[in-house]
Amino acid sequence: MRIVAGAWRSRRLVAPPGRVTRPSSDRLRGSLFAALGDVTGMRVVDVFAGTGALGLEALSRGAARCVFCETNPLALAALRDNVRRLQAAPRAVVRPVDAHRQLRADAAAHDQYDLVLLDPPYNEAGRLLSTLQTLVLRVSAPGARLVVESAAGLAPELDGFRVDSRRRIGAATLSIYTRQEGP
Repeated sequence: MRIVAGAWRSRRLVAPPGRVTRPSSDRLRGSLFAALGDVTGMRVVDVFAGTGALGLEALSRGAARCVFCETNPLALAALRDNVRRLQAAPRAVVRPVDAHRQLRADAAAHDQYDLVLLDPPYNEAGRLLSTLQTLVLRVSAPGARLVVESAAGLAPELDGFRVDSRRRIGAATLSIYTRQEGP
């Protein structure tokens, strides 16, 4: 697994041993960022970060800052190692908290993001997305983009977000949304 493009192009990322994470493939990340276009200057949150591959790809391509949320100790160690190897701090902020806690704290602090990356465990994606959608909406800046990686065939509809694109890439469905204006 490696960074696909940007300042850290071709730099390798480490993953924890075993099946602790399911890192997004290079192909999926390349397709995602081609669809998103320019992410320069964006404030990003990588929820269920795992190795940090999605958020680090955003930083490599010019995002201003990325907050990474991960609770699994092995994944967290790999994520911290990747941030250290790329010398991504202080633009990369690693938080050892779950998605709900991080997004609730961000909402309470009125912190907002231009890009929200959600790559939950496939077997829990439907439940997690339904419980997170209100928080995601609260931390999304006007016009923010939301990316959801889920198991192939899962096509979540999220209140407050318009589906821009949805495509199947290998065993995953990649959905990209834009925050809608209004109530």
